[in-house]
Amino acid sequence: MTAPDPPQKKHRLPWQIAKSAEDDPAAPDRVRAILSHDSYRQADQDTRFLADPNARAVRLQLDFMKAEQTLEAAGIEQTIVVFGSTRIGEPSALRRDLKQAELQLSRSPEDPALIAAVQVTKRLLAKSHYYVMAREFTTLACRSVPPLGGRLAIMTGGGPGIMEAANRGAFDCGAPSIGLNISLPHEQFPNPYVTPGLCFSFHYFAMRKMHFLLRARALVAFPGGFGTLDELFQTLTLIQTQKTSAVPVVLVGRDYWTRAFDLDFLVAEGSIAAADRDLICFADSAVEAWQQIKDWYGAHDDPDFPLLPKHTAISPS
Repeated sequence: MTAPDPPQKKHRLPWQIAKSAEDDPAAPDRVRAILSHDSYRQADQDTRFLADPNARAVRLQLDFMKAEQTLEAAGIEQTIVVFGSTRIGEPSALRRDLKQAELQLSRSPEDPALIAAVQVTKRLLAKSHYYVMAREFTTLACRSVPPLGGRLAIMTGGGPGIMEAANRGAFDCGAPSIGLNISLPHEQFPNPYVTPGLCFSFHYFAMRKMHFLLRARALVAFPGGFGTLDELFQTLTLIQTQKTSAVPVVLVGRDYWTRAFDLDFLVAEGSIAAADRDLICFADSAVEAWQQIKDWYGAHDDPDFPLLPKHTAISPS
């Protein structure tokens, strides 16, 4: 039996009536000043209070909880995380960029900045096949292992370039994909291929990094810059120190990565152990990248990848 609704009052209660100007002419202005002050705003609605350094612990918790609860509700249990440069776009877009850069250079052929812009755009265009490859890889992964009601999903940083290509590959075959965006000082947009409801905007890089690894069953890194290197080396460090369960780490584009950092040099210098080289494998095609992941799980006695949750990432302790 439910309790009856409280009776409706015929008259407003005393606290529902502001002090009358008839009794004190200045009272309404003072009440308005009280109501408009930040101190009167509820804590959970006071953005200035929530942005205060003393509320950082609360913000960290909220940053984690919102994405975690949403992913749990969506049934996402496992992810394949794809990183790569925001600047490596689809070939047609980079061809337009090159045409525009060359047009500007033709007007000021001695301008060193314009000369450099043309050279960089040519290099990006030469790497645009990685956009195509990333799109092919995620389509192949999603078709090879159906996402089973959304339990498996592609996860990226949610931005343009390689991230867009990876989300787009999942989109092409109707599979869910996740984007973990980050708030930055300059304007940005998520790419249009992330599944609505699975795109998040994080305040803290730390919480974003944690979510990249919590459900990860594989990390696939295409050529990229600081952001890609940051995520890559963070993952390798956590695996090396056994703070997280091992997962396959596939670097796509052997020529690029062996120039970006030299594993043999690090071993020779004693900076890493020879066995640490085995934390990484290389691929030069979408098919080879997917095969590397399957081979890794085959070698680790998990032939049913990615249907079993035993290779969870960061430990809860």
